[in-house]
Amino acid sequence: MHFPRLPDWLIYVAAVIALLVAAIGRQERADAPAPPPPVPGEAGVPLSAYLPFDPARILKVPHKVEPYTGTAFSVSEAGVWLTAGHVLEGCRQAAVIVAEGRGVQATFTIDRGSDIAVLRTQGGAPPLPLADATPQPGMRGFHPGYPLGRSGEVTSRLLGPDRLAGESRGDPGAAVLAWTEVGRTDGMEGLLDGLSGAPVLDDAGRVVGLTLAESPRRGRLYTTAPGAIQAALKAARVRASFSQGQAVNVENYGRVADTLRRDLRVAKVVCLRT
Repeated sequence: MHFPRLPDWLIYVAAVIALLVAAIGRQERADAPAPPPPVPGEAGVPLSAYLPFDPARILKVPHKVEPYTGTAFSVSEAGVWLTAGHVLEGCRQAAVIVAEGRGVQATFTIDRGSDIAVLRTQGGAPPLPLADATPQPGMRGFHPGYPLGRSGEVTSRLLGPDRLAGESRGDPGAAVLAWTEVGRTDGMEGLLDGLSGAPVLDDAGRVVGLTLAESPRRGRLYTTAPGAIQAALKAARVRASFSQGQAVNVENYGRVADTLRRDLRVAKVVCLRT
């Protein structure tokens, strides 16, 4: 018995479809469960048992402050935080949100070369430790923060060094690290505006970078280049912590992010006045 010979084009199409199915089947996806509801900010509700914020610097914060919303993280219990510089570009008064509808005043400086802003508040939260090694391609990163102004997180894989587009012709652009997104908070869709400034954690819970931008079409995130955070802290005369953090993996990164936000080690930062 002889079977009819299939046309070459049909064989090629079948092979391409098989490769696509195999590639999609191997594509990593590691989503995290949705976070708990935010802490209410009504009068009489304590901010936290250990946060010595000056009551005179606690402000009522309007719910609608976009597009001036980002994520900050603590680097000193004395009240020093980092976020992305462009989050506060053109801002005159900023606040770190400590409960829903309430924030603490923050002064800040911006290093436009690295796009890092250093904020200072009266009182602070336990710092996140920094990693003392250079991130390597293939490593996993975890980005806890406030995408779209709401609690959420992303996990990614490091691709390697890259550059963001410059503002003008001849501008080589900023040196960054490029990551590919492989998971996010379950049910969180669309752009990640508001995640700018979020720390990038390694699997030991140490900061290896600061989230700067995303390319939704390519599924990529861009973070500061190695050494940029240490340089910003040195310029601000802040001593970094290099202790061990909390272990993070694809199974618990949502819970770890919830804990960091609850302890205000990762917080929302907003511009109140331009």
